[in-house]
Order: sequence, then structure tokens, then C-alpha cells
Amino acid sequence: MTFTLATWNINSVRLREALVCRLMTEEAPDVLCLQECKSPVEKIPFAAFEALGYRYMVARGQKGYNGVAILSKLPMEEAAAEDYANLGHARHIAGQLENGVTIHNFYVPAGGDVPDREQNVKFGQKLDFLTHMRDDFMAAKPQKSILVGDLNIAPREDDVWNHKALLKIVSHTPIEVEHLTQVQAAGDWVDVTRKDIPEGRLYSWWSYRSPDWDGADKGRRLDHLWATPDIASAAHSSRILRAVRGWEQPSDHAPVFATFDL
Repeated sequence: MTFTLATWNINSVRLREALVCRLMTEEAPDVLCLQECKSPVEKIPFAAFEALGYRYMVARGQKGYNGVAILSKLPMEEAAAEDYANLGHARHIAGQLENGVTIHNFYVPAGGDVPDREQNVKFGQKLDFLTHMRDDFMAAKPQKSILVGDLNIAPREDDVWNHKALLKIVSHTPIEVEHLTQVQAAGDWVDVTRKDIPEGRLYSWWSYRSPDWDGADKGRRLDHLWATPDIASAAHSSRILRAVRGWEQPSDHAPVFATFDL
């Protein structure tokens, strides 16, 4: 079985319904994982996606905030939905395909602007969320699993436009990178994107604050696609669709793709 999977922080699935449909039409991933849907589940425009062949959906939603969904052309059932760090946020959903592959879709808290949990509650929530993820994966080593989502951390020096300039900026601070490294190690997760594209600067997010986002290219790789070692070698053809960031009224994130032969 071969399937292509994409992950995309859509920044409002209702506002950008047309962009989701465009991606489904032009790129046709078999599975599309969305974050920051900003919608109750019942108001996600599922009928439009179903008409394009995405007949299966598992999701967790909130009004105007957070929200994760997995849309699939392949039969899929909900496998889990955890409230990490007990925040009461819709930030995780997992679905299982008929071949037994479990897909975890995460939206890790952004963490605010100040990288200090004493001064910034949101930063503490982010670290707690990652610690909870680590402990979960350590307790139950995942197998035959894929983890995707907006993890809101750019871990490598070449995952940001300027390593030294961003060391004190939330999303690239050493403490965040260390927490994400522990999450990855706890599940033995393989960074599929970097397995396929091991060298060079690679970004999936460009700020709305930069009108010349493409020319300035001050990006960060905040969106990730991982797999457990038992299936990571079956992954290939990783890519980030940078051009999508230039669509009309876009999300500030670009979708990340990989194909699996399982």
C-alpha cells in the first residue's frame, strides 16, 4: 500500500476552505492533517472535502481556537485524543488506517513571546505539553506510527534563517529544542523530512509581519513529519510546498508532504 500524507497548519479551516480544496485537488494527498482549525468539529466544512474524495475525518475542535483534524481518502478510525498538559485544548487527534498505521496529529502550543515560564504562563504550558508527550511515548513505545503537526519548534540551526539571532526567540530556544529532542528520543521517532532532505536550510513558516516574506526568506521549520523506526525506511519523497504560502489569503504555514510504501 502506497499513500501520501500532508500536514498543514491552516489557520482557520472555515476561512480557508477554498485553499484546502485547492490543495486536495492539485496535490491530492491520501491523508491531510490540519492544525489550528479554529472551528467546532460540527462546523468544519466536511461536505466540501467529502465531495473531493475525503470521506473519513477524525477531529477535535474548539470555537475560534486550536483544533486538529485528519481528513482521509483511506478508511480510518479514531484511535486517540489526548488532553496534553491538561490544558483543555483541542491539540491532539490520532487516527488508524486499515493497514494498522496510527497517525498522530499535534498542535503544540506556540508559547507566547517571552521564553521564561515564570514570566509567561504560555511558555510553561508549552514545556509541560512537550513533557507530557515525552512521558506518553516513553511509557508506551509507539510502533507503526506517524507523528505530524505544527510542533512550534525549529530544532536545527538550518531550520531557521539565523540561528544566533533566534536563540532567545520562542520556537528556537535551547530549552525548547531540548524538550523536543526528548520527545523524539522517547518514541525513537525518525524525522522523515530531514531523512529525505538532510542538508540545507528548510522552512515551513514565514511570518505575516513580513510583506516580502519570499524575498526576505526569514523562515522557520515549525511543521514536522516523523515516523517510528519500523516504518521510517518506507518513507520517501518529502517536500515542503513553499508556493502555497504565496496563495491568496494564505496561512503563514506551508504544507509538508511525504509518501509511504507500506
